[in-house]
Amino acid sequence: MMRNRSAAGSLALLPLGVALAFGTACAQSRATAPAASAVAPALAAPRVFALRPEALRGARARVGAGDPLLQPAYDKLVRDAEKALRAPLVAVTDKHTLLPPTGDKHDYLSLSPYWWPDPSKPDGLPYIRRDGETNPESKRDLDQPRVAAMGGNVQTLALAYYFTGNEAYARRAAEQLRAWFLDPRTRMNPHLRFAQLVRGNPDERGSGIIDTRWFIETVDAVGLLQGSRSWRAQDQRALQQWFAAYLTWLRDSPNGKHEYAARNNHGSWYAAQTAALALFTGDTAYARQIVGEVPARIGWQITPDGSQPIELERTRSLHYSGFNVEALSRLAEMGRQVGVDLWSYQAPQGGSLRRAVDHIAPYVDPQKQKTWPGQQLDEESLDNLLVILRRTQTALGNDVYAATLRQLPQEEVLEDRSQLLYPDPLPGKRSRAAGSTHPSPL
Repeated sequence: MMRNRSAAGSLALLPLGVALAFGTACAQSRATAPAASAVAPALAAPRVFALRPEALRGARARVGAGDPLLQPAYDKLVRDAEKALRAPLVAVTDKHTLLPPTGDKHDYLSLSPYWWPDPSKPDGLPYIRRDGETNPESKRDLDQPRVAAMGGNVQTLALAYYFTGNEAYARRAAEQLRAWFLDPRTRMNPHLRFAQLVRGNPDERGSGIIDTRWFIETVDAVGLLQGSRSWRAQDQRALQQWFAAYLTWLRDSPNGKHEYAARNNHGSWYAAQTAALALFTGDTAYARQIVGEVPARIGWQITPDGSQPIELERTRSLHYSGFNVEALSRLAEMGRQVGVDLWSYQAPQGGSLRRAVDHIAPYVDPQKQKTWPGQQLDEESLDNLLVILRRTQTALGNDVYAATLRQLPQEEVLEDRSQLLYPDPLPGKRSRAAGSTHPSPL
C-alpha cells in the first residue's frame, strides 16, 4: 500500500446528504435500436493501439464475404450492441450514497474489493484483507462498476459500428464518451486520488489506478468510430486533452509513481494504460519509453518454464497469471507501433511472454483447471483466456494454439469476441503475423 499520501481524518468518506448540492445531471437520451445494417463498406484501417488494425480489417472483410467461422461472433456482437444501446449512460456523478473526501461528485471513488470489516473490532475498522474474496460493498453505488460498464459498452458499440456501419451504435458510444469525459455536468476529474480506498485507513492508494484499465478499450473504441458523423473533431480534441491531463497525473502523482514501481500485474497494467494513453495523445516518445522498460518486467515476472511466481502467490493464481499476461500482451501489441518487439523477447534468465502463454494454455479448458499448479478459488472464465491465445497466435504467425482451441466448447469458442479481433485462419491457410516486423527486439 502507498503510504506517502495521508490526510488523516480528511479522507473519511462522505455521505451524500452532507455534500454540497450539485446541478442536475445531463439528460441521458436513449437511442432506439434499429435492426443491424449490412456489413460496413471498406474503410481505412482504424487508429487503434492494443488491437491490430489489419486483423480488424481482415475480419470485417471475411464477415462481409459470409465467412461461417466468424458469423457466430458477429451475431453475438450485434446482440450485445443492441443491449448496450438500451443501457443507461453512466457517469461518476451518479453516486447517491457516498462521496469522496472532497465532496466533489466528479472525483472518482471506489473501495478496494478484497478488504472486509475486522471481526475483532467493534466497528470493524480498519478493514482487513481477504485476497480473492470480493466484498459486495465495493460494487454498490461506487465508480468501479461504472467505469467497467462505460468501457465495456463503448467498446461493444464502437466495434459493432465498425463491423456494421450502423450509425446508431456510434451515436450511443459518442453519448457515453461525452457523459464520462466531456460534459461539464457529469465528466470525471482526471485523477484517481480516491480509487480503491480502504475503510479505516486514511491513505490514498496507488493500487486503485488499475480500475481505469478500461481506458485502454476506450481509446481503441474512439479509433473504431473514425468516419462516424456522431464523433466530431471537437470531441476528439477535447478527449485528447482530457487524457493528456490524466496521463500527466499518472506520471507525476505519488499514486502513479507507486503503481509504476509495482512488480506484479499492477505495474504491468500501469504500463499498458500509460502507453495506450501516450499513443492516443501523440506522445510517441513516452510510449516507446514505457514499452521499452517492459523487457525488465518480463525478466522478473516470468520464469524459464513460463510460470509467474508473484501471481502464483495469489488465491486466484490462474486468474492473475492470465490477467498479467493480458496486460503484457497488450503492451506487446503497442510495441509494434513504436519499434519494440516484445513478442520475441526472451530475458537473460529465460522467461518470455510466449512461455507465459504456453504455461497457461493447457488450463484454458475449465475441465483441466483443477490440475493448475497453484491455488484458484473459483473457475476462471473461458473468455478471459481465449483472447490471450488468439492474440498470441496472431502475433506469432502460426496456428500454435489451434489444437487447444479445438478441444474447448465450440459454441463458446466461435461466439467469443476474440474471434473478430484476432480471427482464426481460414481452413487450409496458416495465419501469419501481418505487419509484425520490428527494427530491434529491445
